[in-house]
Amino acid sequence: MTATLGINEIRQRAAKFVVEWGDAKEEDSEAKPFWIALLAVYGISPRRIVTFEAKIKRKKSGTGKIDVFIPGLLLVEHKSRGLDLDIAWEQAKGYVADIKDDRDLPRWVIVSDFARFWVYDMEYKEDETPIIKFDIKELPEKAEYLSFLAGYEASPVNPGLPVDQLAATKLGLLHDQLLMSGYGGHNLERLLVRLLFCMFAEDSGVFPEKKQFQKYLKNSTREDGSDLGANLQILFQILDQLETSRQKGLTEELQVFPYVNGGLFQETLSIAVFTKQMRNTLLDCCALDWAKISPAIFGALFQAAMDPLSRRNLGAHYTSEKNVLKALEPLFINELWKKFKAINGHPKKLENLHNEIANIEILDPACGCGNFLIVAYSALRTLELEILKAIYKDKAVQIKLDIRDILKIDLRKFHGIEIEEWPARIAEVAMWLVDHQLNLRLSELGHALVRLPLDRGAHIVNGNALTGDWASIVKPSELTYIIGNPPFSGAMVMGDKQRTDAEVVFSDLPGSGVLDFVSCWYWKAAKFIQGTNIKVAFVSTNSIVQGEQVALLWKPLVERYRANIKFAHRTFKWMNEARGKAAVHVVIIGFDVTNPAPGPIWNYIDPAGEGQAILASNINPYLIDAPTVFVTNRDKPICKVSPMRFGSMPRDGGHLILDSGERKAIIKEYPEAKRYIREYLGTEEFLNGGTRYCLWLVGIDPSELKAIPPILERVRKVKAFREASKAEATRRYASIPTLFCQNAHPDGSYLFVPGVSSERREYVPIGFMDSSVITSNSAFVVPNATHYEFGVLSSVMHMAWMRTVCGRLESRYRYSKDVVYNNFPWPKDPSEKEKTVIAEIAKAIIAERARHKTTLSDLYDPDLMPPALVKVHKALDIHIDRLYRVKPFTTEEERVSYLFNEYTDLIADAEEPKLPKLEIKKRKGRL
Repeated sequence: MTATLGINEIRQRAAKFVVEWGDAKEEDSEAKPFWIALLAVYGISPRRIVTFEAKIKRKKSGTGKIDVFIPGLLLVEHKSRGLDLDIAWEQAKGYVADIKDDRDLPRWVIVSDFARFWVYDMEYKEDETPIIKFDIKELPEKAEYLSFLAGYEASPVNPGLPVDQLAATKLGLLHDQLLMSGYGGHNLERLLVRLLFCMFAEDSGVFPEKKQFQKYLKNSTREDGSDLGANLQILFQILDQLETSRQKGLTEELQVFPYVNGGLFQETLSIAVFTKQMRNTLLDCCALDWAKISPAIFGALFQAAMDPLSRRNLGAHYTSEKNVLKALEPLFINELWKKFKAINGHPKKLENLHNEIANIEILDPACGCGNFLIVAYSALRTLELEILKAIYKDKAVQIKLDIRDILKIDLRKFHGIEIEEWPARIAEVAMWLVDHQLNLRLSELGHALVRLPLDRGAHIVNGNALTGDWASIVKPSELTYIIGNPPFSGAMVMGDKQRTDAEVVFSDLPGSGVLDFVSCWYWKAAKFIQGTNIKVAFVSTNSIVQGEQVALLWKPLVERYRANIKFAHRTFKWMNEARGKAAVHVVIIGFDVTNPAPGPIWNYIDPAGEGQAILASNINPYLIDAPTVFVTNRDKPICKVSPMRFGSMPRDGGHLILDSGERKAIIKEYPEAKRYIREYLGTEEFLNGGTRYCLWLVGIDPSELKAIPPILERVRKVKAFREASKAEATRRYASIPTLFCQNAHPDGSYLFVPGVSSERREYVPIGFMDSSVITSNSAFVVPNATHYEFGVLSSVMHMAWMRTVCGRLESRYRYSKDVVYNNFPWPKDPSEKEKTVIAEIAKAIIAERARHKTTLSDLYDPDLMPPALVKVHKALDIHIDRLYRVKPFTTEEERVSYLFNEYTDLIADAEEPKLPKLEIKKRKGRL
């Protein structure tokens, strides 16, 4: 169904309906005429309503009559005035459950009693609360919330959406309509930005009259929309002309529009051809109160609104102001407010502080729609207002005369770089709009300012921040802060263009190919701020403070560019409050190249909760209060423990691997093959169950191989696969196709360590295997391991180390022998008695697991872990902790900090003694 009625027309019809039915008496209990009249408001004919006598069998209560049923759209359960609508809702759910044909299932359910309406969206069954409740007399103002009845998209009418998202969705609908009509590209993006400005301007006092733009559209354009594009073009020309330069004879409705300037309306766009439906959509957009929309978040919302696939999940695409402040407050906002409060009203010091904040210059080199710049500008203008109130508290009359002169914070000192044109233009407009909102607050000084024409604006550049020269945007000597939320693409999922840009940025950093895309901004910022006092704060995926990326990125940042981390938020969920909200695990890092100084670290026990700040003596690149050391790849353990190695790698094209059916079929026909088929265990099977097998043909005689044709055929396929490989190392193994390319199988029992494990688990489960089981290269093996070693590796101490230094596969932990295991600081010289205690607890863990006939994945699920298993693990943790120190550890951060100090000592002891200076000189001479 396509919308044919405009929202304004629907409101007019709704007002008439309320006059006729708003005072319905108790005896007017018939639902049929009431609902026929109400549905007519939205243009629905009675013929579309399935007969009111249709009955659907109920499982518990026999039959029931549906009051209103429009298959695929609407079901209504209507009660007499004053009856319990919760009961009506339960009854309506029963009717919906009994509808057999999915095509007939209603998207919407309404329960009502003549006076009240509760509206439910059945796409959100997990949320059994109405998306809107209203009384009949509110229908005209709530009419758009039922506009799905008139054929409008469902998402715009959901009043559960914040007004920002509602506006973005409506504007997105207009975008789609224009795009489908053939009007797209640069013209479309510029047109939408202009419309956005006009709608905000008419609701927030930028234009002289309330709803001035809406009135112009309604009164000056035809209902069929045929002349709307041309009239918009005329209006845009007027907004770009000084009042004194305009042509005589303009209509009064055009004359009252002010001169805007700012370049927003300067370019001549192609004229868009509108239809009646498109005109109605634009008028529906105008009907919202745009003054209530926060420029701090709407930019990214409108960017998402342009993508129909993203529109249902708009909340996933904006950065909340609360999260932005986590970066900006410790960077500069908190310190400025601290200075203001310490001044205590001293006039000269207030003037000095005012000058200080007026000289602040900020760059966001990946600004998107301007979220960070907007929040930063708002914060400084808010402080400026308080400073002015303190200075001029008794001079309101004077301020009315010169308020423009006493405002010192300048939009032109806020710079942004954005690679996409649409968000760059949104950022420009959003900065103008937030400036206007803040100017209205000057009424607290006795006079609100409307800054027209727009003679100044933020400096937003549409360009590539990674290949461009930041100094051409703003000189390093003038800049104060670099802020932002650069793109999060991982190293393995970067597009070709991103990878090319990264290669340009990291041309002087060997091995940078494993670094995530966000690292480019750290590298470029560190270079840019050399020899300055510029401070930087970026939001990043937590991958750049974990695993191999830390040493690769941060070691040169620290040693080559003297990067010093001033504050940090450890891993938390970058979330917002909308339905379908996005949740990305991120960190925030503030750094500069000045002398190190103690700074705060925010720890998050619950990544979705509030962080707790602690003052650190040093923040290392793992975001731990510990010495700045780097955990790099190490070939063998730094402590005297059993070596770890990869499992066995077949590199066989899958021909040496069998499922249960294939194994059974071979053995049935050739029983002698059984001795060459082994259980084959990878991380997936170990954690989640299931069985695979492999052909383990070590030592097989050629005559035996020839006597088992199905195995011989598989061997031949392995040979062909390896010969055809592009990898030289694989081709070398084509001459021995009976064997795995990498045979790491121990002769005796061994410890199995999964290569990947869920980030939800407190403990990564490990286990003992006997030599009959072949471990795949998706896991690690520790040959001849003891139960003591099992205990240490299963402890929360080892888990804390692993979580800090391991890499990630998506968000899961990716274990590493070279980084995690070989660098782990084991307890120093435990006694045999202590080892025995640990070993006995380890055996108790294994025994407790065996009591449960389920997978390790379920056993170690934090929501399912059996209490007895939790208890024995906690006992192990206590005993392992005591091997490190007597004082108990209270947090994971405390454990990791301790381990880093231990690691610092270990690598100092492991360093090879340096040659005497004289001998070094001699060697240099010989070279």
